Amino acid sequence: MEAFQDHYDDAVAHCYGCGRNNEHGHQIKTCWEGEETVTRFTPEPYHTAIPGFVYGGLIASLVDCHSTGSAAAAMYRQQNRELGSQPPMRFVTGSLHVDYLKPTPLDGALELRGRIVEIKGRKVVVETDVIACGEVTARGRVVAVQMPADFGGAKAA
Repeated sequence: MEAFQDHYDDAVAHCYGCGRNNEHGHQIKTCWEGEETVTRFTPEPYHTAIPGFVYGGLIASLVDCHSTGSAAAAMYRQQNRELGSQPPMRFVTGSLHVDYLKPTPLDGALELRGRIVEIKGRKVVVETDVIACGEVTARGRVVAVQMPADFGGAKAA
């Protein structure tokens, strides 16, 4: 299954967290699983905070990009449109809040599961759990705001 991020216009696919055109970034991939959105990401040893645990900034970055991608997919879904159809639906972060519930182990894949809480106008609220070893270690809430079609060089066809 293609990820939401696979449908981003090249002009706006450079984000450090989710841009496929950023060779140094995380290049996360997010898909629907029923009514939830899911991203899987395996941290590298250099994502360390203290030995054996993930740096909190990485967790915030993953929640951020997972949520803005989820917001775009939710808006396409609400409008009954195919991902990537014109005009483009891209979102930026208006607000990011992360609660760190327990240390996140560095060993193994992380799973992010998002739920669309609200869609209102150009705003989408997404709540995301970060799961490691079967336990929720962090929970984020993002208010994502739809970008104008010409923001950052993206143009509607």
